[in-house]
Amino acid sequence: MVEIDKELLRDMLSRYQGRGSDLIPLLLEVQAQFSYLPEEAIQLIADFLDMPEGEIYSVSSFYSQFRLTPVGRQLVAVCRGTACHVRGASRILGEISEEIGVAEGETSDDMEYTLESVACIGCCALAPCIKVNNDVHGEMTAQKVEELFAAPVN
Repeated sequence: MVEIDKELLRDMLSRYQGRGSDLIPLLLEVQAQFSYLPEEAIQLIADFLDMPEGEIYSVSSFYSQFRLTPVGRQLVAVCRGTACHVRGASRILGEISEEIGVAEGETSDDMEYTLESVACIGCCALAPCIKVNNDVHGEMTAQKVEELFAAPVN
């Protein structure tokens, strides 16, 4: 597991009032910093907000944008929207999985890659497309997948 900087987390908490309404903004900030919601962070947030940890887990598991497990340094999201689906998103997902050695929904043991599919990236004209961290790659083909993952991804 990834070690979290507790001092950094306490500094984040200090900018809030300690009210229940702070929960979602706090979770968003913590996840932006650590790329997921570490168990230690949830414990500290629960203490800070005087709220049961179970309530925080309930909220964080309800909203799909929150993650309770660490992600790889390279978060690979394959669009499965209609345009991408029609243009071969399933095939692209399989190619990527084979190339990086990670199945959909999994993270590599070395924490380099996490592979997921998403409902829509919003780049339908570029279908099929993927997103690697914040970079969108469109009109994907098997050859483009091989080229993209053969070299280090930025």
